[in-house]
Amino acid sequence: MAIDFQQDILAPVATDFTEMDKLINEGINSKVALVMAVSKHVVEAGGKRMRPIMCLLAARACGLADMQQAQKLAAIIEMLHTATLVHDDVVDESGLRRGKPTANATWNNQTAVLVGDFLISRAFDLLVDLNSMTLLKDFSTGTCEIAEGEVLQLQAQHQPDTSEATYLDIIHGKTSRLFELATEGAAILAGQEQYRLPLRQFAGHFGNAFQIIDDILDYTSNAETLGKNIGDDLMEGKPTLPLISALQLTQGSQHDIIRRSIATGGVSELNQVIDIVQNSGALDYCRQRAHEETHLALNALEQLPFSQYRESLKQLAQMALHRIQ
Repeated sequence: MAIDFQQDILAPVATDFTEMDKLINEGINSKVALVMAVSKHVVEAGGKRMRPIMCLLAARACGLADMQQAQKLAAIIEMLHTATLVHDDVVDESGLRRGKPTANATWNNQTAVLVGDFLISRAFDLLVDLNSMTLLKDFSTGTCEIAEGEVLQLQAQHQPDTSEATYLDIIHGKTSRLFELATEGAAILAGQEQYRLPLRQFAGHFGNAFQIIDDILDYTSNAETLGKNIGDDLMEGKPTLPLISALQLTQGSQHDIIRRSIATGGVSELNQVIDIVQNSGALDYCRQRAHEETHLALNALEQLPFSQYRESLKQLAQMALHRIQ
């Protein structure tokens, strides 16, 4: 039974989603025209808005009836996500994201960095309105950890000896942490202390699976579906799980090619690297890890009472996994 994103995941929170959209557009209002133009560009280039949808579903799954504050929280999540993307694109010197020109490519690095700063500041500005010290603390700590994850990733660049444990630290910070803020934040807002941990565990494992799947797709997809070029991670010498695992599973010249590719970056040996990754069993290992993380995510949700919203969260996790079937 195929999962339909619109029907199974978005429909239960469709009205909340529309309200959240309005809040984002109000949130990026600025008296400086350029700030507004760039913010609008990056917000509109957004993807499926998975993080805010997750936030809305989690709030509903916690039994929250008045969703006004949750809509605001979801808008804050999306603004933070957008800010991190803008900064990532500058760090990675990316020209494309989801097949569209990035802010740094359309304007320049300086503008992109400063508008990213604006979006983070505006998100916290809106967060204060929710009037919860617990939420503020969670988000302040969380955004620090997101930044640390990005720095950790930068440090691991060109390091062939990066372990799977370090890779998991990196992806927890750069990907899973914001998912955790989205769902745990919803539980805090709903005043459902007992659902904070299960929702955080769900989002953490979901985020891990999501990033591992993204890293697999870097070796099995094409530029059209990926929205970025194949081998982008390799070009930057990022030791992602397919490469870490290929190093474990190869010897001799194949092993040397992978090590060299991480150490030097660039794509001169891209086709050989793709072949080795695809034929070494590395992708099978990565798929197994993605399945394990998804399983842990789904298990955590069992601690919440049954509702269509809880089921939608489960389907979201299964849908992410289906990308590698």
